[in-house]
Amino acid sequence: MISTTAIAPTSLPLDRDSLAVVDSPAEWTAFSRASGTAPGCWESNVVIEGMHCAACAMTIEDALRSVPGVQEARVSAASQRAQVRWSQEQVRPSEWMHAVQAAGYRAVPANDVFAMERRKAESRKALWQWLVAGLCMMQVMMYAWPAYQARPGDLTGEYEQLLRWASWVLSLPVILFSCGPFFRKAWADVRHARISMDLPVAIGMWITFAASTAGTFDPAGLFGREVYFDSLTMFVFFLLTGRWLELRLRDRTAGALEALMNRMPDSVQRRAADGSFERVAVRRLVVGDLMQVHAGETFAADGVIEQGHTLVDESLLTGESHALQRGLGQGVIAGSHNLSGTVLVRVQTLGESTRFAQILALMESASLTKPGAAQMADRWAKPFLIGVLFAAVGAAIWWWPTDPAHALMVAVAVLVVTCPCALSLATPAAMLAAAGNLARNGLLVRSLPALETLAAADTVVFDKTGTLTRDAMALQTVACRAGVHRASALAAAAGLASQSLHPLSRALVLAAEREGISPLRVNNSHEVAGQGVEAEISMALMTDSLAEGRFRLGGASFCGGVPPELLSAEAQGPVVHLSDASGWVASFHLQEEVREDAVRVVRTLQSMGIGVHLLSGDRVEAARTMASRLGIAHVRGACSPSDKLAYMQQLQADGHVVAMVGDGLNDGPVLAGAHVSFAFGRAVPIAQSRSDFVAMGDKLASVSSAWMLARKTMQVVRQNLGWALAYNAACIPLAVAGYLPAWLAGLGMACSSLLVVLNALRLSAPLSSSAPAAVRTGTLFSLTQE
Repeated sequence: MISTTAIAPTSLPLDRDSLAVVDSPAEWTAFSRASGTAPGCWESNVVIEGMHCAACAMTIEDALRSVPGVQEARVSAASQRAQVRWSQEQVRPSEWMHAVQAAGYRAVPANDVFAMERRKAESRKALWQWLVAGLCMMQVMMYAWPAYQARPGDLTGEYEQLLRWASWVLSLPVILFSCGPFFRKAWADVRHARISMDLPVAIGMWITFAASTAGTFDPAGLFGREVYFDSLTMFVFFLLTGRWLELRLRDRTAGALEALMNRMPDSVQRRAADGSFERVAVRRLVVGDLMQVHAGETFAADGVIEQGHTLVDESLLTGESHALQRGLGQGVIAGSHNLSGTVLVRVQTLGESTRFAQILALMESASLTKPGAAQMADRWAKPFLIGVLFAAVGAAIWWWPTDPAHALMVAVAVLVVTCPCALSLATPAAMLAAAGNLARNGLLVRSLPALETLAAADTVVFDKTGTLTRDAMALQTVACRAGVHRASALAAAAGLASQSLHPLSRALVLAAEREGISPLRVNNSHEVAGQGVEAEISMALMTDSLAEGRFRLGGASFCGGVPPELLSAEAQGPVVHLSDASGWVASFHLQEEVREDAVRVVRTLQSMGIGVHLLSGDRVEAARTMASRLGIAHVRGACSPSDKLAYMQQLQADGHVVAMVGDGLNDGPVLAGAHVSFAFGRAVPIAQSRSDFVAMGDKLASVSSAWMLARKTMQVVRQNLGWALAYNAACIPLAVAGYLPAWLAGLGMACSSLLVVLNALRLSAPLSSSAPAAVRTGTLFSLTQE
């Protein structure tokens, strides 16, 4: 829900009084939620502005944790978000936000109304800095070209000095404006006695500019008459190019969460007591209110339609790509779009209790978790940067006796080329791209490390009821007495079944509807609890050899006269019998309705070399029948939750990495005990605490899609890490040896980070609907809805 009080859209630092706007408890619910485990504690989600790397994330975490009352802080460099857990008894949001600002960054509520405006302003400023650097670079190169091409005596000293002065003047806008982001962060690092990836780069820029300025004003001085304005402007341009493109691409990988947050309206039309409608803030809605939602608007709360009918889009919430019909008495969910007609909706659920809020909480949690490889890169970022500074100093000392000017440029090349941005982005960029792709297909990743585990999993255990099957039963076969047609028997059975609410009765009515058979009208119906329904059918409706009188629909003992060979069929699944005054008429064999993609998913997983097991609390015969239909060899029925857990633990003891797929309702122990787990169904609060993946729709294919995408994600992570390590291993010796000029070092650093993010973005390509296990890697796909 968007806060009505937001931090002003300015790029200037805010004082404590300005930040105090978020200290009102009424504002906390807009960007925070009360902790369910610790009374008086809140978990706030904020966007961090101005961060670029893993060292920035660690700096912000340290700044937050140093504030008394802040219990936990998690910051993601890839998503540029932070989650802060704090005690309302010890600290207020403005205090820890000010600590972030003092560290040189800015924390704003994740759903701040001006956040998008500020981000666009920063993007425009970054674009201007890049354009200024590019224009000045071209002019400086034009003035440097004669000095490179002139032969001895072709260029007089006056002209050469004039060209140097012109280059110096053109380098000033680059240093004073385009290099601003690097210098501000570096100065903040120096003031707080810390190090980030901007510090070595800023030092390299200042050294290059200072040495070139000395060569311009004092050609006979220590650093000689050589100037490097062309190299300076060139590598600044390359760095800004890489950083701007990297920022755009990283926004795309983390865009699914922002696309969800931006769906919620800030106001809604509510019906007043006199029947008129007034526009009010969403936070003023209460359960029971009646809100009017027009075509093109978003539902602000979970509710039931009381007037009108429409089409709704739930794609970002459930992964359902088709528009869904919603009419009188049917439910709608917060965050879904109204596509066609105007409807009146009675509010049932608001705020954190809505499915939208639960989905958002899962995605926010996932975006801040750090896989093992990312944690290792973060731990090594600061020691690596310290090593870079020592390497630069050592290289300068080594080359100084030979040529002081060359020694400085070698140090600059070392400082620039070794920036470990690519290494720190290698894992989180790939993980976030994969998680965003799965979220668009209705599968939420609660924990990013789960993708690592899933890629290594070799065994999957399926629950049966509610996972491989739907809640409804499906009619399989119909056996009729001689002279009775199937359609007539089903019409009579559906007529009696329409008088009952039993699941088997509803299944018979649905089967008749699917076959285009109209149920016969019945009179004087009476339901006998636990046995069946009896009623009269008019003689005018009779066909075939059906006898006059009352009919019965139910169990064998209730109907009577059922042939013995049909009684044995009840061991394979539920059977409903129909009888008339002459005795048995027909028997209807029903089975659980298998999800339409279950067979395809099982075969896909088996083709990937994954062992598939089926566990069920249902009867052994029913479990075996289902396993036979799906092609699953390993099956066990009549399992209690403890039996399922023991079975899975035995698989783990045998050395298997096990994934569990359950309905999130009665599979809590086994979901928690598996290496990685999927929860199906709508039990989001339970699944949130038990599972690594939560399916918001009914697509079982998301399991095989996630498996394949997880494996491809780890391939991309290994490619990224391999490239980043190979790049540093190759370029550092070249820089130290003096074979890598500063401009080429800047180009290499920018291209390295850009290549890592582009490679990760391949994971955002849409998942194939025809072959769910395949992940297409062609066209790049944006997750944002901008």
